[in-house]
Order: sequence, then C-alpha cells, then structure tokens
Amino acid sequence: MSEPNIQEAAKQKYGEAAKRAASGGTACCGGGASLSGCDPITKDLYSDAEKGALPEKAVAASLGCGNPTALAKLQPGEVVLDLGSGGGVDVILSAKRVGPTGKAYGLDMTDEMLALARENQKKAGVTNVEFLKGAIENVPLPDNTVDVIISNCVINLSGDKDRVLAEAFRVLKPGGRFAVSDVVVRGDVPADIRKSMELWVGCIAGALEENEYREKLALAGFESIEVEATRVYRVDEAREFLEAAGLDPETVGPQIDGKFISAFVRAVKPAAKSICCGPTCCP
Repeated sequence: MSEPNIQEAAKQKYGEAAKRAASGGTACCGGGASLSGCDPITKDLYSDAEKGALPEKAVAASLGCGNPTALAKLQPGEVVLDLGSGGGVDVILSAKRVGPTGKAYGLDMTDEMLALARENQKKAGVTNVEFLKGAIENVPLPDNTVDVIISNCVINLSGDKDRVLAEAFRVLKPGGRFAVSDVVVRGDVPADIRKSMELWVGCIAGALEENEYREKLALAGFESIEVEATRVYRVDEAREFLEAAGLDPETVGPQIDGKFISAFVRAVKPAAKSICCGPTCCP
C-alpha cells in the first residue's frame, strides 16, 4: 500500500473509530470489543486505576497496543508529545504524570479524534494539555521542544517512517527520550502471510521488522536503542482470523508463531556536547 493510501486509510479508520466512541460505542475496527478497545492488541493495556481516572469515551477510543506513559517513566515538569494521540488517553495520563509544571501535547490528523480528545480533556479536568492537528511526518513544533516522545501503535501506520523518526529527533531536546509502543515483526515472514497477519494485529499493514526499526532509529541519529517485547502474538490467538482469511493455521502457524509482537521501543537523542572555552578544559 502506497504512502498516500496508507495515510488516507488510517485517517478514515480513526475518524470512524472516533465517531463510534463518541456515540457511546467502542473504537474497535473488527467487532467483539471490550471497553478497552478491540482484540487482539488493545485489550488490558491500562490498569483499573488508570481507567478510573479517565473519561469512558477516552478509553473506548483507544486503539493502541501498549501503555507508553507507564513505560516511559515520565517525570514532573517534563514536556511530552504523543504522536497520533487519538482520543487522548495517553496525553491525559501523561499530563497527570508530568504535573502542572509539565505539559503534554497530542498530535493527530483526524478532526473527529481531535474533537473527541478535547472533549475528554475537559471531562478529565486537565489543563496542561494541547492538542495539535497535523501529520506525524510533519510535526508542527519547533526544534528541541520536548523531553519525551511517546506513541501508541501509530508509527507502524506511516508510509514514511524515516521522516517520522527524523521529525521525532528534531523536536526532541538534546538528551530527550523516544519511548513508543509499536507493532514489530521479528524475523522473516512470507509476504502474503505477513499482510494478513498485519491486518489482524494492526488493522492496516505497515509494521517494521525489529532490526530494520533499530537501523532506522540509528540513521535518524538516535542512540541507546532498545526493543522490548511487551506482548507476543501466538498463532492460536489468530486461528479464527486466519481461517476466515482462507489460510490454514496448521500450515502457516510455524511461519508466524511469535513473530508479531507489541514492543516498547526506546532510544535517546544524544546530549549536547559542551564547548571547550578555556586553556584547562582541552587536552
């Protein structure tokens, strides 16, 4: 799927999800959803305490695959940017974690999601939040603006991931942290089977292979790169979907079992180097 088609499909998908959540339903793209979203990737991501502090429509609109706000270890006073903020769950949670001296930005390209997120912000009573309209490939913030970038299974939907990571690097302050949840592929998977599995775990194809993700982060300038699996998808979970897609679980199972994961991807923008300005500070 080409970049414009991926972006348009994602925009349509999330616009429809926002409408369903706003009307009291769930954002699930495939039916069979609980309050926390749709199986298999969006189930049980947030603790009861976290969900209890959020508007119900915010939780219903969640289409992520992880809980980056918990894993990013946000600190009071930090400035956070959520790429693809959706209904605002992770932005609101981030705002609470960084406190009144910090700030949380949410970036989304879908009008319906932005409207829902702002409604959820009001209901949650958080004021240190700002939602921005735009694409994650072109972040509408100046260089060196934020301390932490989070995202919840949105980067995999981009048709130009190199641009996304370059933009993330640009807006991070020196020493800033990249801390996102994403769907990642481990190892080789046949193209036709990979396409079907990506539809299952992410509704729209686009996940990077783990080593490719590492390489792209390094190319963008990041260091201290880590990819930590937070959930491994097994063939038994996808059996019904594979059969409906005309694939034999017994045949394709060994080729896909454990190769699709939800991962927490960490990286750091190098800190600014000090400038030598005296006769004793240089060798």
